[in-house]
Amino acid sequence: MPSITLPPPSEAGLQHSKALQNTIQARINAAGGWISFADFMEATLYTPGMGYYSAGATKLGYAGDFVTAPEISSLFGKTMARQAAQVFELIGYSDILEFGAGSGKLALDLLLELEQLNHLPRQYFILEVSADLQQRQRELFEKCAPHLISLVQWLTSLPHEFNGLILANEVLDAMPVHLVIWQDHHLYERGVTWDQQNFEWQDRPLIAGELFEIAQALPPFKEAMNHDPFRYLSEISLANRHFMRSLAQILHRGVILLIDYGFGQSEYYHPQRNQGTLMCHYRHHVHDDPFYLPGLQDITSHVNFSAINEVALASDLQLLGYTTQANLLINCGITEVLSRTPADIPHQYLPLANQLQRLVSPAEMGELFKAIAYGRGINQPLIGFTRGDKRRLL
Repeated sequence: MPSITLPPPSEAGLQHSKALQNTIQARINAAGGWISFADFMEATLYTPGMGYYSAGATKLGYAGDFVTAPEISSLFGKTMARQAAQVFELIGYSDILEFGAGSGKLALDLLLELEQLNHLPRQYFILEVSADLQQRQRELFEKCAPHLISLVQWLTSLPHEFNGLILANEVLDAMPVHLVIWQDHHLYERGVTWDQQNFEWQDRPLIAGELFEIAQALPPFKEAMNHDPFRYLSEISLANRHFMRSLAQILHRGVILLIDYGFGQSEYYHPQRNQGTLMCHYRHHVHDDPFYLPGLQDITSHVNFSAINEVALASDLQLLGYTTQANLLINCGITEVLSRTPADIPHQYLPLANQLQRLVSPAEMGELFKAIAYGRGINQPLIGFTRGDKRRLL
């Protein structure tokens, strides 16, 4: 159980979680009594009709478990529209492909602002694995911008080829991660078992395969070889790496823009971060127990942007920029977007000014959240990365 007191679930929620728990338990039994944490995380988040992102509970916004930047303020999407418009001008294509669009708020704000800028895309594709979220996105457009819904097309798989802007805001952090332990001169993978009543951790030697090869190349491995005793637990996301390879395969000409919380490799595997970055979100409470109420809470980890960059460059993508969310938004003109609301109308201006602070303040989202961009066929700097270059940290 988490060490903090969390709001109690409803009886229906408990029953839902119990059903998913039984499904995962059967999966563990079928696998011989042990599954990787990546498999456990994938099951809790994405089991059809039962996983956190696949079932019908409210997840986003103040009524859910966490709030994303587009939910905090329309300033986020309106500002990002300026970056999208520049991409359209640079490449001559105007399609957008968004992953994990959540409530649809980013898509809505982007399109409304692009309409004002006279830069509406030819098509706005949303790849959404959750049928429930897809329906909510559709309802948002029907309510707020029915004249734009014809531009939106929902996908369930990647297109074979894409030209335009690929956008993923807080997508990488929700992809399954493997848990690896560097201990003394050995490597272990932490997995999940079932002890007849509860899920339990169980570590197994890691001796071969893609995960083993990556773990050997990371900073904790050198420390484990040189120090005894030594123990370090952290995450490795194979899913993030595979995702980047997939995007590189489909992008013919355009830009990939990823926004998420995370670090470069040296900071990600800092000696003081020896318990990893795994976090759970339940009704705006943060804790570290991924076994608590499966299906009712989000499980995330920070993003290793150096790993993303290594895969992208190996896939012949061009690194266009790496900076903080604060720099991205300021470079794209968020203060100019705010200034369209007169400061002498305080009941309109002050809430927006407070929202801007949440998006750019170092104490809020401004520094922890990073933006990284890759491209093909781009021969000019992107406006979002003109100041605040952080590529040296990759």
